[in-house]
Amino acid sequence: MNTPRNVNVGLVQTKCSSDPQVNFEQASALVRDAAGRGAKIICLPELFSLPYFCQSEDHQHFALAESVPGPSTEALGQLAKELEVVLVAGLFEKRAAGIFHNTAAVIDADGRYLGKYRKMHIPDDPLYYEKFYFTPGDLGFRVFVTRYATLGVLICWDQWFPEAARLSALGGAEILFYPTAIGWHPSEREEFGVAQHSSWEVVQRGHAIANGCYVVSVNRTGHEGASDGGIQFWGQSFASDPYGSVLKRAATDEPGAMVVECDLSAVNEARTHWPFLRDRRIDAYGEITKRFIDPETDPR
Repeated sequence: MNTPRNVNVGLVQTKCSSDPQVNFEQASALVRDAAGRGAKIICLPELFSLPYFCQSEDHQHFALAESVPGPSTEALGQLAKELEVVLVAGLFEKRAAGIFHNTAAVIDADGRYLGKYRKMHIPDDPLYYEKFYFTPGDLGFRVFVTRYATLGVLICWDQWFPEAARLSALGGAEILFYPTAIGWHPSEREEFGVAQHSSWEVVQRGHAIANGCYVVSVNRTGHEGASDGGIQFWGQSFASDPYGSVLKRAATDEPGAMVVECDLSAVNEARTHWPFLRDRRIDAYGEITKRFIDPETDPR
């Protein structure tokens, strides 16, 4: 029998304004709330202190970026040390002139900056013009050993790619965190909203099952952008256990801090009872690195 290893995880779902300082203070207050209710690992959304500026291509927005580590990680480090919590926080990183990344920083419970993950998969869709701003990540799929658990950290659009989840799990991740900023085009919500949200949640629950780990997805909520358009962020941050069951789901329209208890011994249980990692045919997967397999030239 596996000995329980319980850890409380905090999901901070925010509603962002145009003022980064106000957003930072709101998130900090919600971190304190989650920590006060026992959370030991707390995740903030993608680009948590900023409005979602990628709705347009505007060079002025590059001024919002900062170094990582830098001012935000220093402030978050002080908060993490005071509360003895691990923090995962989405930031807009300026690496060098003309090179910017969508980044998540990881702070350990003693306030130490452990490192960062740079978003690997960059979307380019209407109102999600991220390729204009972000260079694809070049750090690989990183895993962070923290005081309370071993974490894999991915960001938003990475949610749709099983390769990212698998490589993080193979690196030892017990929990996959997805800081996120995703929502509906208001004009599409009535017709497509339920299906879009369901697909987003189901694919991540599938990652939990396929890799035998917890998945924690943390979104923002509220409307941002033009009053007659923009994005209605759908909230509904959630945590899934290694069998794909949703442990808890946040509201659609309200910011707040949600705390979920995770028993990390369930990771070992899931991976031994459903031994997908054991049964992988690593000798047969070489073609996964190809962009496409053309049946006309490779008719197997």
